[in-house]
Amino acid sequence: MRASDADRERVVDRLRDAVAEGRLDMDEFEERLEAAYTSRTYAELEPLTRDLPAAGSSPSSLSSPSSPSPVPSAPAHSSAWPERIGGTGTSATAVAVMSGFQRKGRWTVPARFNAVAIWGGGELDLREADFAEREVVITCVAVMGGIEITVPPGVEVDVRGIGIMGAFDQGKSQDYRPEPGAPRVVVNGLAFWGGVAVKVKQPKGPKGPKGEKGLGGGTPRKEL
Repeated sequence: MRASDADRERVVDRLRDAVAEGRLDMDEFEERLEAAYTSRTYAELEPLTRDLPAAGSSPSSLSSPSSPSPVPSAPAHSSAWPERIGGTGTSATAVAVMSGFQRKGRWTVPARFNAVAIWGGGELDLREADFAEREVVITCVAVMGGIEITVPPGVEVDVRGIGIMGAFDQGKSQDYRPEPGAPRVVVNGLAFWGGVAVKVKQPKGPKGPKGEKGLGGGTPRKEL
């Protein structure tokens, strides 16, 4: 199971407590801190606090000095879906003729959205988007151009487009199971000497303060 930024921060907080309690020296702390910020799954995070007592535990309440800390619970993505469904669409059409278009970040996908790319390209990123209705239909027309649609895990995707010397590519979207209450995205249209690609990616994590490198982008910050 993939770990979130909040899961990593909980582990880092426990490591800071361990340093303050004298359970870890600075070399051990820095080594585990770097591992925490570069971890991507719960399996990578769990060993970092396995030999530390749970936060707030007193020595008398511990069965042994190496009692493991509880593993962070898996995030429940589905609990947030009801809050992301409903409202008025931000825009209903995107057109790129020998140019490009982009919809990303916080925006509301209408029930019907039309995307056209002629000798150009377009990007529709739905990872942080809201959805006007439980099911939205995105109609794509790509003529000697390309359109990329990115959805977060849990969203059901139904690709029905027609390719003529072109293609509608769903990639590995079928590897992800739809979550209860998640939106359904139907992608149809025509790709003529062009392509429409649908990808499933995790939402981007929050960016750190200016001057610090984010997760997976170099040396993580080290601080008490």
